[in-house]
Order: sequence, then C-alpha cells, then structure tokens
Amino acid sequence: MPEELSVSDVARLIDDPSAANRSIAADKVASRYERGSLSDTERQIAEDIFRVMVKDAEERVRLALVSHLKNAPELSSDVAVTLAQDASDAVAMPMLEFSEALSDENLVDIVRTQGSHRQTAIAGRSTVSEAVADVLVDRGDETAVATLVGNEGADLTDQTMHKVVDKFGDSEAVQEPLVMRSTLPIAVSERLVAKVSDKLVDRLVTHHELPNRLADDLVLQIRERATLGLLTADAHEHDVYALVDALARNGRLTASILLRAICVGDLNFFEAALAKMAGVSVLNARKLIHDKGALGFKSLYEKCELPAPLYDAYRIALDVLRETELERIDGDPNTITRRMLERVLTQFEDLVDGESPEDVDFLLNRLGRSANAA
Repeated sequence: MPEELSVSDVARLIDDPSAANRSIAADKVASRYERGSLSDTERQIAEDIFRVMVKDAEERVRLALVSHLKNAPELSSDVAVTLAQDASDAVAMPMLEFSEALSDENLVDIVRTQGSHRQTAIAGRSTVSEAVADVLVDRGDETAVATLVGNEGADLTDQTMHKVVDKFGDSEAVQEPLVMRSTLPIAVSERLVAKVSDKLVDRLVTHHELPNRLADDLVLQIRERATLGLLTADAHEHDVYALVDALARNGRLTASILLRAICVGDLNFFEAALAKMAGVSVLNARKLIHDKGALGFKSLYEKCELPAPLYDAYRIALDVLRETELERIDGDPNTITRRMLERVLTQFEDLVDGESPEDVDFLLNRLGRSANAA
C-alpha cells in the first residue's frame, strides 16, 4: 500500500468490508485533509467520503477520522457536528475539546442536549464565547461550571459570573477556580466573601462547638476585613462605588464596616458609603464629612441612621485621620491605626478595663458592646 492514498484510491477502499482497511482509508484521507494538501475538488470529494465514514459501525474508523479532523477548522459543519455528537465519548470528546469547525450555535445545542462529560469538554476549550459560557452555567453541572470558571479562555460576563454565584456559590469546587481568575468584578468578589464566610460559620459552630453569636462575630470580622481588602490603595473610584453598591444591595453596608474603613484609613470608601446611605452625591457627602463646624458630619451621620452611641467614635477617628494625613503617606499604617485606636478608646475608658488596644477588632468589639447596651 503506498505511503499516501489518492482520493480515488480511498473511494475504492470504502467498499472493502474489512474494518482494518476502512480505518486505514479514513486515516490516510483525513491526514491529507488536515494538512491542506488537497485541491478544492478533492476536498469536496473527501468530505463526501467523511459523510459516509462518520456513520461507520466500527468505532476505530470514526476514531481514525477524529484524530485528524479535530484539527481541521475548515471542515464542513455537518461532518463536525456528527462526530461531536457521536455515541462514543472517545470519538466525540476530541471534537468538543478542539474542533474550531463547531460554531457557537453547534456548541450551545450540544450543551443543551448532551451530558456532563461533554459539557465539561466544551467548558475546557481554549476559547469559550459569552453565549456558550452563559448556557453552560444554565445547563451545566458543578464539574462543568468549575471547569468553565477556571478557564481563562472563557469569556464570562458580569451577569454570567453573578449567575455562577447564585447557583454554585456554596460549592467549594466552583469557589476556588472562580476566586483564582485573573480578573473578577468587585461586586462578584464581595458576594464570594459573604458566601465563603457563611460556610465558615457552619464549620466554626459544628466543629469547634462555638456559640452561634460568637461564631457570627468572628465571621463578620473576617468578612469585613476581606471585603475592604478588595480595594487596593490606588483603587479607581468606579471600583469603590461598585463595592459600595454591592454591599448596600446585599444589606452589608454596616456601621462596623464603616468604622473599620476609617480605622484603616480608607476614607474614599467611607465617603462613598455615607453618600449612598444618605442618598446624596459623593461630593456633598465629602463636604459634610470634612466640615470644620459641628453640624456637617453630625447631620450626615443622623441622615444615615447610624448608631447614636458610636457617633463620638466616628468623629474622633475622623479627627485622627485628618491629623495623620501627611504621616499616612510615608508612615507605617499599622502604627497610625494603633494611635487612632488609642485616641478613640481613651474616650471610652469604661470599655477598656485596663487592656491595651491591639487591633481594629478590639475597638469594634468594645464599641459594639456599648452600642448594644445603649
């Protein structure tokens, strides 16, 4: 048998009842088709041959085709789809994973009609379009969606990622690859922080026999630290507003996270948050917060319906923040935060009981008790 068969040679071999000969024929013609060494006329003849071979009862014949045709982007759609929907996973999976001859419409249809293994194969393609990704989240199982969100070649819209959190936010298999994506909308990140924290509550209570109230307090602290950590020091205003909107929408724009923001020097977040809560522009909120008189900040604070017992703590923290503005540019942020805590707690000596302030949580725990008592 010659090293390469002509198309006419292959055509004669199709009638041979031997499965071995049909496999050889399939391999030879598909190999030449993959390399692009056929004329236009020969390509048409080859594709007609493929249309017969894709229905061959012998799996090895179809495997011989797939080994080459998965790398043929110009392959006719009907041939590609037939192989991609083959009853054998060994035949279908390579096409689903690699074939560029499959259109988005083809892939969407397969996602809607085929099982988990094939959905997962599509989710792992080198590129996955927005349309295919969205249907995968709608129809795919945990494994397929975990593969999708872990695929940097998958084009995931903000809406699709929110849908992932809605359906699979409690799945550790999905959480980890989603968190590890190179880019993640800040509103999605905030929701993930909350999801992970909710799972942590169950673990603390179940495995460490902590009272529910104590576990909730610990998780709240972890969540708030992680949430503010989503913003870098040079975060764009758009990201700050997006995080504030997400927190407000999910009922997590709390008095404690606002006070924490001041204590760690995140004034931009604090200003945007109060503007959101009061329903005023950020510019107006900023003017009221930094009013040197006694009315501006107090009026805004009351408009936001923040706890009255904590007003002095906020005011003192803002004063320290202003006093240390120049130091914060080049100084140690931890030292400045500690100084702020000491100043605030000096005004609440009855809460300290001789202890030294160690961190922001120390302050918030003590002030939280004061607010609850009030």
